[in-house]
Amino acid sequence: MRLPIIDKLEKDLMESKRELEVDIPKALKVATDMGDLSENAEYKAAKERQMFLESRVSQLQKRISDIVSIDINRIPKDRSGLGSTLLLKDLDSGEEKTFNLVFPEEVNPEEGRISLASPLGKALLGKTEGDDVELNFNGKQQEFEVLQVTTIHDSMNNSGHGS
Repeated sequence: MRLPIIDKLEKDLMESKRELEVDIPKALKVATDMGDLSENAEYKAAKERQMFLESRVSQLQKRISDIVSIDINRIPKDRSGLGSTLLLKDLDSGEEKTFNLVFPEEVNPEEGRISLASPLGKALLGKTEGDDVELNFNGKQQEFEVLQVTTIHDSMNNSGHGS
């Protein structure tokens, strides 16, 4: 099973490598052609960008390796975990909310995409349909019922990315 986050990280990696291998050498050549490097702002900026990109490439390679090494089969199939989508119902208002438990690189609270490391993510981890959960929004405790849990296994099987 290939996780969509891998595609995003690999795209970032390719863009960083291209800049490091193509754009930076050009910028360094232009800067060195200007002469005195000791007071050359363009040269200094290009070297700083080069160091940043080398670090970024290394970081992305490690992150991709870490994610690829995750054993998807160890993520629960019967309760919420990484990659799960939970449909919750506010027990006071009846309003429904949807949350996705995602990798940190995919977090977007406005879209309900939350990290497992966040307080909200930790509260939703391990939940099954019918569970009650108390969540804190802006300092206000709210109680919800879990109406539906779609695990990473369900979503990958339904999207044609089956094992």
